[in-house]
Amino acid sequence: MKFLTIKKRTLCVILVSIILICSVVGACFAVKATASPKPEYSIVIDAGHGGRDGGAVGKTTGISESVLNLQYALCLKEACEQFGFDVVLTRSTMDGLYDESASNKKKSEMEKRKNIINNSNADLVISLHMNSFPLSSSEGAQVFYAKGSEQGFNLAKSIQNSLSKSFESARDYVTVGDYFVLNYSNIPAILVECGFLSNPEEEKLLQTEEYRKNFCYSILAGVINYFEM
Repeated sequence: MKFLTIKKRTLCVILVSIILICSVVGACFAVKATASPKPEYSIVIDAGHGGRDGGAVGKTTGISESVLNLQYALCLKEACEQFGFDVVLTRSTMDGLYDESASNKKKSEMEKRKNIINNSNADLVISLHMNSFPLSSSEGAQVFYAKGSEQGFNLAKSIQNSLSKSFESARDYVTVGDYFVLNYSNIPAILVECGFLSNPEEEKLLQTEEYRKNFCYSILAGVINYFEM
């Protein structure tokens, strides 16, 4: 694994500046950049779904997962660029990645995501999604990694730990996920289920700007910690 070429003391200052002390109903503190890693480090941010594939649907408001995925991807992109990382997006609009003429649009979409990721020369991949479950009480962010990927596990654990410190509802463990974007990435990759659209309270929180920014800065804190391992 490559390491950030900045002093450990400086990295600690960055971490202190972005750790968010908040809960889903508590006060959140302003984030201020105090130092930046070199821009040679690159991250692929993958907003799941798009186009005809809207993904999960909010139980109360009817918001589509693809809309929120893109909002969170753009927010995370801004946060990462603020701290000096280069960012590659798999999609930056609501359009789908599939070829309109493809007979199997899902396969076409996933192949496009794989190609963007594997041609990016990036250091890691973060795929963003929203969860849904028949039991409406299910809640909390959860991070997945590919089976057998040690670096994927380390990245997932670092980000999950950061999220669980900032959000009481976030899970305190990581899980192996059998997802295309994880299994076919040639660089460390994780998938973040940001929350449950099937939970009315969490569905509303996920749509607020304050929650989105706090969530994305928590992911960023986990990424920086991963590079420091």
